Amino acid sequence: MAIIVQKYGGTSVGNVDRIKNVAAKIKNYWERGDKVVVVVSARSGVTNELIARAKAINPMPDDREMDMMLATGEQETIALTAMALHAIGVPAVSRTGAQAGILTDGFHTRARISKLTGGDLLDRLNEGKVVIVAGFQGLSSSGEITTLGRGGSDLTAIALAAAIKADLCQIYTDVDGVYTADPRIVLHAQKLQQISYEEMLELASSGSKVMQSRSVEFAEKYGVPFEVRSSFNDKPGTIVKKIEKTMEDALVAGVALDRTQTRITLGKLPDNPESIAAVFDALGDAAISVDMIVKNVRREDGSASLTFSVNTAQVAVTEKVVTALFKKLGAGTFRSAGEIAKLSIVGVGITSHPGVAGTLFRALASVGVNSELVTTSEIKISVGIAPEKADAAVRAVHTAFGLDGEGEVKIGGK
Repeated sequence: MAIIVQKYGGTSVGNVDRIKNVAAKIKNYWERGDKVVVVVSARSGVTNELIARAKAINPMPDDREMDMMLATGEQETIALTAMALHAIGVPAVSRTGAQAGILTDGFHTRARISKLTGGDLLDRLNEGKVVIVAGFQGLSSSGEITTLGRGGSDLTAIALAAAIKADLCQIYTDVDGVYTADPRIVLHAQKLQQISYEEMLELASSGSKVMQSRSVEFAEKYGVPFEVRSSFNDKPGTIVKKIEKTMEDALVAGVALDRTQTRITLGKLPDNPESIAAVFDALGDAAISVDMIVKNVRREDGSASLTFSVNTAQVAVTEKVVTALFKKLGAGTFRSAGEIAKLSIVGVGITSHPGVAGTLFRALASVGVNSELVTTSEIKISVGIAPEKADAAVRAVHTAFGLDGEGEVKIGGK
């Protein structure tokens, strides 16, 4: 008997038949004596539909009212899932994020968890019930409904697993694990048996759509190992956990692609540390995440320019923030330089191995791809490239690092 937290994404509960399929999976665990907490997302398409309705009424809807509306998507699913379990003889009870004790700060549409009590989950589990919790949502200290942003249901599941000291956390989705690259782009991408928190975090932040980076960060911080697996079959998935690396492990765990980046160039800035710091302070205060950064050569007039990338959805607010800053600085120009794709290779220690950068850029050159922006960390190298050449670049890099193959590959030993 174990305490298990399972999370089912929007495609897994997309319609009545799929909800029934999820209920049958849950019943298998409940019948063998496990205590099961289930976190569900809104049905696929529901959140986007709600956002579209809101913007049809008001192009700039109030964030507080958006949270009030968006939270209903998950609340529909928890009730339907509980009903499906009742229909097959499994006692179940649904809980909103607030009822599950998920307390957040007051930032609507992008709240962060500040405290997690678990509510009455353990009491209901001890009664023999399955508890169905609405993902993606919580309650602020002032009693307002908040939402956690994209990927919030994954975060809810991992946070609850930490709070109730679950033995197992399973993230059910529409893919059967974490791959060395997107299988839709690379035919011979391999499924990983296991991967470290660090590598999973970098893949998530670099465009891999399997997990959001916030969820992986939380899991690493609180030591919650979890499994990414498919809700449509019973195959083992990919285990994400702390892994001690050895020199014999595969150098590169995977290749990720992010198509949602736009280059921004700020020109005619005063060339001093204070003005550069002011730019990134202002962006940080507005919750704008900046990715690849290049400070260009000082101009003859003593000014400087910065080029960096932001999520394409944040271009408009980025322009608004920096334009306001230019008035304070007394100078500055803004230019959106077009969308780019960010290709990243990820692997613990890759930058400490000689020849990695050479292999990467040689692979890009083999398909005529030029890099526009570059950034590195201890376990990642990312390059900004032309979007129309992104798929060819991913395939070339995947092959160059010996990741093509059949079946599964094990990354890490212990």
